[in-house]
Amino acid sequence: MTVTHVKLVSVPVSDQDRARDFYLDVLDFDLIFDNPMGPDGGRWIQVAPKGADTALTLVTWFPTMPPGSLKGLVLETDDLDADVARLRERGVDFPDGGIQTAPWGRYATYHDPDGNGIVLQSTRI
Repeated sequence: MTVTHVKLVSVPVSDQDRARDFYLDVLDFDLIFDNPMGPDGGRWIQVAPKGADTALTLVTWFPTMPPGSLKGLVLETDDLDADVARLRERGVDFPDGGIQTAPWGRYATYHDPDGNGIVLQSTRI
């Protein structure tokens, strides 16, 4: 095998504009692409954390992936406390109460506007 890394993860959303705005304005991701796709007016929207090798594509066209069905998307941070505070200021709710501690590190869980589950973590090395 010559696989070198994960390039894309598809995130199922109901409204691409709303999802794009969340990932750009709330999570501070970069917009990689927002291009027309296909004959039906579809769009290819790809976002990524600044400098990341792996990106997310915000999809509406997979019938087996309804909006909100993605769980366990894990984002790594160097400053969990500051990022959780920033996200709270931007209206993000942490349904489990905020930062949790595990043997492998610390984390906080939240959802995007469609209910896709995101884990923000700081791994203990």
